[in-house]
Amino acid sequence: MIAIVLDAGALIALERGDPKARAYVFLAEHGQATLVTSAAVVARVWRGSARQARISRLLASDLVTEVPLDPAMSRRIGALAAAVGCTDVVDGHVAVVALEREAFVMTSDPEDIMRWGVDERRIVRC
Repeated sequence: MIAIVLDAGALIALERGDPKARAYVFLAEHGQATLVTSAAVVARVWRGSARQARISRLLASDLVTEVPLDPAMSRRIGALAAAVGCTDVVDGHVAVVALEREAFVMTSDPEDIMRWGVDERRIVRC
């Protein structure tokens, strides 16, 4: 089964009804993919409005795991940031989650995620 980490761009794409983003949710609904996102990503995109119905439903479901930004994760992100020379904690959290799970990343900004060491072949552009 493939694992896919959804970054902020992916959640926004899903909210807009992007066919590729919806296809990954469909795969998860049918047990063919595991969806993961970062609590930092959710903080970046969440506005709590009715216009975010798709994101709200996804996050309330058992289809996606929201990985917390806890002390141990914070330290892993910080160490990776020092190694790669990046500072965006949200992208760092996405990258660490993806690297630890050998997952793909669905993103609207592949270059940002690649700077954190995620292989280009593991990136799905949305």
